Amino acid sequence: MQKFAQKVVTLFERFMPEPFAFSVLMTFVAMLLAWSVTDATPVDVVVSWGQGLSSLLPFITQVCLTILFAFSLAHLGPVPRFLESLADVPKTASQAYAFAAMFTSAVCLIAWPLGTILGGLMAREIGLRFKARGDQVHYPLLGGAAFSGFVVWHMGYSASAPLLVATEGNPMQEMMGGIVPVTETLLSPYNLMTIVATVAVVAFMATRLAPADSDIEEIDESSLPGSGGSHVSREAEQRPGFASRFEHARWPTTLMGLILFSYVGYWFYTHGVQLELNIVNWTFLGLCLLLARNAANLSDVTMQAGRAVIPTLLQYPLYGGIMGLMMGTGVVAMMAGYFAEIGSAETLPLIAFFSGGLINLFIPSGGAQWAVQGPAFLEAADLLGTDPALIVMGVAYGDQWTNIIHPFIVIPLLIMTGLKASKVLSYSFILFLIATLPLAGGLLMASFAAD
Repeated sequence: MQKFAQKVVTLFERFMPEPFAFSVLMTFVAMLLAWSVTDATPVDVVVSWGQGLSSLLPFITQVCLTILFAFSLAHLGPVPRFLESLADVPKTASQAYAFAAMFTSAVCLIAWPLGTILGGLMAREIGLRFKARGDQVHYPLLGGAAFSGFVVWHMGYSASAPLLVATEGNPMQEMMGGIVPVTETLLSPYNLMTIVATVAVVAFMATRLAPADSDIEEIDESSLPGSGGSHVSREAEQRPGFASRFEHARWPTTLMGLILFSYVGYWFYTHGVQLELNIVNWTFLGLCLLLARNAANLSDVTMQAGRAVIPTLLQYPLYGGIMGLMMGTGVVAMMAGYFAEIGSAETLPLIAFFSGGLINLFIPSGGAQWAVQGPAFLEAADLLGTDPALIVMGVAYGDQWTNIIHPFIVIPLLIMTGLKASKVLSYSFILFLIATLPLAGGLLMASFAAD
């Protein structure tokens, strides 16, 4: 495994562009694909792409705020010490790789937006703790293991497709003959067992990929966000008058945090125990306000996190364009229809899994992917007699499966760790191959059991 891992790392170093260059390459591929397999003219292709550029703007804003607030929270109050105490749990390098994968998986099963961010923070803290102790740990593998924990996000509490079909009035309710409760998807025995099997396999295999001691790369502290040293703190500035006293007093930020949490509490009271990205962000902001010493302290910390947001702002619009292009020209619907036609009652969920993984490379959004892919597969499921709940989970499994090799998804983790995409994705690619067995196996066993 170590020799195979080194060959994969070498290949990724040579042929894997960094995320922005990859998004440009994917745009060209999507344009050529749409032009060659559909009736769309070059003008139609460009127009569909251009109209999609702004489709992810709300999501881009949400993700940028999540990165900003999560980074800030990790540097406020007792949180750094808490992260350090967690990072002290693994005592050996093998334990560190497994712990990073399991930590990210646990976070993703609760709230997927936090997975790559908190997973990246944990990988960073483990790398720093090992270096401080004088112990060796291969930092790129640590990042790859942490990112690979994201492979179970669509099986947990914030899963897009399963939660959508369990909601009264969802767009596909009539096609499915009613709502599909989470007891048939997320809380089904096969899904819970597949979660355990997938996390265990990924965590264990991560421990087998470490290179020889001579090839180990430790964390480079100068590459971490906020380490440039050019920012001048405003917290120490003391000017005479009310303005300075107000921005250096603790009570304004504390009061604002309490007000914000009262709104979050009201939201949960009226909506039930549900998570969405906005509420995650307001919870993070409320914690930042409560933990900050004052407004100047919070401004200082968020200024250090500012550099971490720029890659997201630069790349995500291009993926919005790709998504608009693939949906607007009908390429995705054509791909989904083709895959749906070649299945049997038992194999259709597995085909949904593999096609979901392929389509996810062009539409890296679980909800949008289900909206495009779902109708074709549900129609085929009705004809073949396949349980619709298995189709939902097949698409969900495929979406999360290729997420761990997608440069779009890895961006927040790269920001938190300071690692290059080729370093992280080379290891997550190996773990992606390995995760195929428990994911596809669990789905296939459920399909035959339901027959």
